[in-house]
Amino acid sequence: MIIVMNPGVQEEEINQVVDKLKKVGLGVHLSVGEQRTIIGAIGDRKLVMSMGLEALPSVEKLVPISQPFKLVSRDFKPDNSVFSIGGSSIGGEEIMVMAGPCAVESEEQVMETAYGVRAAGGQVLRGGAFKPRTSPYSFQGLEEEGLKILARAREKTGLLIVTEVTHPQAVEVANEYADILQVGARNMQNYYLLRELSRLQKPVLLKRGLSATIEEWLMAAEYIMAGGNYQVILCERGIRTFETYTRFTLDLSAIPVVKQLSHLPVIVDPSHSTGNWRFVPAMSRAAVACGADGLIIEVHPHPAEALCDGPQSLTLENFSDLMQDLRKTAAVVDKRLGQVV
Repeated sequence: MIIVMNPGVQEEEINQVVDKLKKVGLGVHLSVGEQRTIIGAIGDRKLVMSMGLEALPSVEKLVPISQPFKLVSRDFKPDNSVFSIGGSSIGGEEIMVMAGPCAVESEEQVMETAYGVRAAGGQVLRGGAFKPRTSPYSFQGLEEEGLKILARAREKTGLLIVTEVTHPQAVEVANEYADILQVGARNMQNYYLLRELSRLQKPVLLKRGLSATIEEWLMAAEYIMAGGNYQVILCERGIRTFETYTRFTLDLSAIPVVKQLSHLPVIVDPSHSTGNWRFVPAMSRAAVACGADGLIIEVHPHPAEALCDGPQSLTLENFSDLMQDLRKTAAVVDKRLGQVV
C-alpha cells in the first residue's frame, strides 16, 4: 500500500504519517519526488486501510500496489531513480558505460585496460576478482589481491570500480574496494547474498538470471530494497533459449517492459549475451536505442590471451570505435554518454 501525500506537504506532516505506521508495526519506505512524496507501507493492507489516514489533510489518497514487487514498482515511485556514484550518475540523461576484463589477471593487464577505457570515454572499470565458473578447473580469480589491483587502477585513472560478489562472506571485503557491487546471473536468487547486500548503502548491479522471468528478476531486486538499500541497477545479460549460435539470447524487449514496471535504472551486457565480440557493437547500439541507461562491456588488451571470456571481449581499439558510434546513437534518443569526473 502507498500513501500519496499532497503537494507542498511539510516534513512534520510526513513524520506524523510515518509514526502512525510504525506504531502498528508496519514497515515504512519514503520516496520523495519533485512533485509528490509517497510513503510505502509494507505489511497488512487491511490494517493500513483501517487507520483513517485519508482523513488527514496532508494525505491525498491511498493506493494499493497490485504487483508482487512493491518498492521496485513504478506505483511506489513514479519518477525514474537516478543514483549518484562518485560524481557520475545513472538513470537520467547520461548513459553510463562500464568496461573491462572478465577477470583480473595481473596489474599490467588491468592498468593497460583502465587507461584505454578512460581514453575512450568509459566511466567505470569492470573486473572480476571472484570468478564463479562452470568448471572447477577454470581460473577462479585473484580474490582480494584482484580487488587491490582494481583499487590502484581507480586511484591512477579516476574510473569507478564494479566487481562481482559471489557469496555473503565476500561482501565485506569487496565493499572496502568497489564502488558498485555486482550480483551475477547465477546468484540472482541467492537470497542470503541479496540480504547481505541490502544492508549496505552502495549501488548493487543485479544481473538477470539465465532462465529468470522479468517478475523473478524484479522480485530479486525487491529483496535488496526491502532491506534498506534502494540503489539497485538492473542488468539484462541474455537468457537461455533454444538458439545455439549465440551464447544466450539478448532480450532487448525487457528494457521497455522493465521501464514501464519499475523506476530502477536498466543496463545491458552485450558481451555475455552474444558470446562473440563481433556482435557486441550492434547489440550495444540497439540497447541504447531501446532506452538502456548503461552498458557493461568486456574489454581486454589481448583477448586471445585472456584467462576468461576472450572470444567475447573487445580490444581497446574496437572499444574506442564503439564509443564513437554510441555517442551518435545516444544523441538520436536525446541522451549522452557520461564522462569521468
